[in-house]
This record gives sequence, C-alpha cells and structure tokens, in this order.
Amino acid sequence: MPKIPMVAIVDDDEAIRTSTANLIRSCGFAANLFASGEELLRSPRLADACCVITDVQMPEMNGLELQALLLARGHTVPVILITAYPDERTRQNALAAGAAGFFYKPFDAAAMIRCIDDALNWPRENKSD
Repeated sequence: MPKIPMVAIVDDDEAIRTSTANLIRSCGFAANLFASGEELLRSPRLADACCVITDVQMPEMNGLELQALLLARGHTVPVILITAYPDERTRQNALAAGAAGFFYKPFDAAAMIRCIDDALNWPRENKSD
C-alpha cells in the first residue's frame, strides 16, 4: 500500500492550522500540525514531510527563518508560506529563497492544492480549478 504524502502545517493560530489540515486531508494528504517552527524542527515527523505550509508571522521564529533553517539543515522539502499581512517585498524574498508558493490569507483552497501538487510534481486525477 503506497504511503500517503504528509504535509506539515506550521501556524501559531490553532484555527488556521485546523482549517488548513482539513483542506489538506480532504485532498488525500496526511497532515501534521505544529504551533511553531521550533516544534517542527524538533519533531521526528519532519523527515516524513513532503511539503511544509507555514505562516510568515509567528513569535520566536517566523516562516522565512524556518524556511532558511530547513535549507541550512539539508531539508529540501518544498515550503509554502501564508500570511495575513500582504507585503510584496516579503513575498519576493520568500520566492527568491526557493519557496514553492506564497499566499495571502484567506487563501484560495484550489490554488493551494495546485501549488502543493506542482511542488511535488504529483499530477492529481481530480484537480479542482
């Protein structure tokens, strides 16, 4: 039986973590939720992640710092950033650093799933547009 791809969701807002996980699971992925970047980095589940969705603005470590630390530690997992604070410079910096996607909250669910599929190069039979 093939392993279900796991998406790590990192956000300090529990409601966002839960709603994003519901979306991810409804599309056939597994989801692990983390309240901070530090929690993800300490987790043995990090190695199982096929993709990381992280908030930009979080206490202690922001999403851009998490993205940089993942790369510095050799984790080449695609990172998608989400934020409630639209800022073009932050978006450009994230994408220049290799982010697979950058979304403003509330994000379009279909666009997020397409981004994950594209990041994983995983064609989905029932893509919703």
